[in-house]
Amino acid sequence: MTVGVFLVAFMFAPIGMGGGMLFAPLLHYVAGWPIDGTLLAMSLTLTWAVSIGSGLRHRRKGYHNDEATKVALSGALLGALLGVAIVNVLGSGLDAVFKVLSIVMLVWALVKTKRKIERELHGAEGDEDGTQVAKIQTLHLRMGAGVGGALSSVLGVGAGVIYVPVLQQNAGLDARSSIGSSLAIMMLVVPVAILTLLMTSDAGIVSTFANQPWWFFALPFVAYLGATSGATFGITKISTENIMKVFMALVAIVLVRYVADIAGLML
Repeated sequence: MTVGVFLVAFMFAPIGMGGGMLFAPLLHYVAGWPIDGTLLAMSLTLTWAVSIGSGLRHRRKGYHNDEATKVALSGALLGALLGVAIVNVLGSGLDAVFKVLSIVMLVWALVKTKRKIERELHGAEGDEDGTQVAKIQTLHLRMGAGVGGALSSVLGVGAGVIYVPVLQQNAGLDARSSIGSSLAIMMLVVPVAILTLLMTSDAGIVSTFANQPWWFFALPFVAYLGATSGATFGITKISTENIMKVFMALVAIVLVRYVADIAGLML
């Protein structure tokens, strides 16, 4: 489990994502946790650690855009609160809804990632110098970030898979700047989602973390280490294209497992 957390953090850190897309299934299938508020809070905690470790590295390199981040935050924070409300309303019905939404998001992520790789291969991605090449479309950026914030709470993810393309399309950011800005959004939105989950759900979530400090403290530290090393290594040594290819392969594996589970529920 520890090795898995480190590797997920290491891989996701350079591409502006928190790793929740793999942390959640890791907790569910490997650790055997049911899909409930406890799993979501734990996945979000690991995601937060990744966003801090990688986000600070990207900021030091100048890969961020504060104006776009501030605009997106207003939508993302509202979306995160709405997502927590959805989790509490669903209750025991969260498992099936979680997996269906995950399948949709994973398919969307695969399509977007494939298109991104194709654009880069054809040299259409632009310079990665941190500049903004288009005017911010405020409404669209807030709406897109709001969707990301809601999915963050409902699926226990950082929602970088939503934030990165939304920032590129509606704020005119280059690849590296959109990644750094996505991580900056996660650093503020994810803890809000965690605290709201803990405050509004039953006492079981809090007691679970209190009785298992290993999960709540040690694993996030491992995720932080994986993110800092992954961000440093990824920024300087690995091309975005190769990272994205590994990401697509892992997402495809998780997607197949979720589809199998949903098919089992329907039979």
